[in-house]
Amino acid sequence: MKRVLVVDDDVRMQEALREVLSRKYAVFVAPDGFKGLESLKKGSFDVVISDLKMPGLGGLEFFKKAKKLTDAPFIFITAYGTVPVAVEAMKEGAFDFILKPFPVELIEELVAKAIRYKTKLAKTKDSVSKGGSSKSVKEDTEFVWFSDKMAKVAELVEKIAPSNATVLITGESGTGKEVVAKYIHRKSGRKGRFVAVNCAAIPETLLEAELFGYERGAFTGATSAKEGKFELADGGTVFLDEIGEMPLSLQAKLLRVLQEKEVDRLGGKTPKKVDVRIVAATNKDLERLVEDGKFREDLYYRLAVLLVKLPPLRERKEEIVPFAEYFVKKFSAIYGKDIKGLDEEAKKELLDYHWPGNIRELENVIERAVILASGDVITKEDLFIEPRRGRKERVAEDLSVDELEKMLIKKALDEAGGDVKKASLILGIDEDILKFKAQRYGLKNI
Repeated sequence: MKRVLVVDDDVRMQEALREVLSRKYAVFVAPDGFKGLESLKKGSFDVVISDLKMPGLGGLEFFKKAKKLTDAPFIFITAYGTVPVAVEAMKEGAFDFILKPFPVELIEELVAKAIRYKTKLAKTKDSVSKGGSSKSVKEDTEFVWFSDKMAKVAELVEKIAPSNATVLITGESGTGKEVVAKYIHRKSGRKGRFVAVNCAAIPETLLEAELFGYERGAFTGATSAKEGKFELADGGTVFLDEIGEMPLSLQAKLLRVLQEKEVDRLGGKTPKKVDVRIVAATNKDLERLVEDGKFREDLYYRLAVLLVKLPPLRERKEEIVPFAEYFVKKFSAIYGKDIKGLDEEAKKELLDYHWPGNIRELENVIERAVILASGDVITKEDLFIEPRRGRKERVAEDLSVDELEKMLIKKALDEAGGDVKKASLILGIDEDILKFKAQRYGLKNI
């Protein structure tokens, strides 16, 4: 039976959704975002339904952290929908967004469509992984660069990789910090595993157990002992992403691992020796966090023994077109297309954009363009950069969620020349849902 997680602090909404959906699905409930993350950590779900306005960890923040734990489609529900939150939810990749009160039929239909979407996506990935394309594709761990500035970074990485010293990688989101961390591990010659931990994606109550492990009976539910990430990576590398989000209470234990090369399991009586190299990454200013008392100074200096700074894409514009062409080849192979490159207008469009999401955003834009392209060359129209460039300027703060949704759907349909399939890809929602909403707003007679 398919599993649905409902995250909402309103008990009445919890019960209403449970009553409606439990006819077809196994429904689980969490009262807030933190509990929702715990549920996702403990088990897999096919759909997540979440309120946006919740105490503690709000719905949008919950979604951003949860994406590291699950690929389940998210449906947001709220009685307090505002334009900025709605825009952010769609930007972050929510499957759909509806406003309370809503008809029972709609939530049932949306959950069913979300499950069908997840199933189709899984089949596509499975086909690719089993050799759906005869062309070779470089792994995302391949460290690629096209500029003198990044060549210097690569030279530094090559020098530091063979050592056992701790490395701190800094840079904005999307600049490729994990790719560099994996490259360092591969070049290090270490025989153990590369184990990645996102310090922001795991609730504080679970992070300690995940990192350091626990003994049987250490806490309620600990029916057997479990190795932590440091033990799993013995002989290898632990990558601590978003290290700036690590709670102060755990920073002292991490410092002990760095100094003593041993870990203390929860409920354990004796420490365990581990041979791990730590590579950490952050998009925050750790020195500022130290000044503000939010990050230990001694831990900062222990982590920053070797420092790698990744510049944002806007500071290395000469890499934009080469990266775009690299991604065109990669996704053409994945999706079985024969796309030769980008035309000159498309290249100019890419160079004129500021890329706040850096390499990751560029990769996503090119992937979508490859999917949408009808010819053998990517055009400016295939890129759909303009909606990204002007998103904030085009929406007024006093619009309702429904008005915003109608406006975005109309814009997407206009950009796609009335093609519903292309418009659904622009918005990142299911094609059937777009048809349903377009008809509801009277935008297109489909």
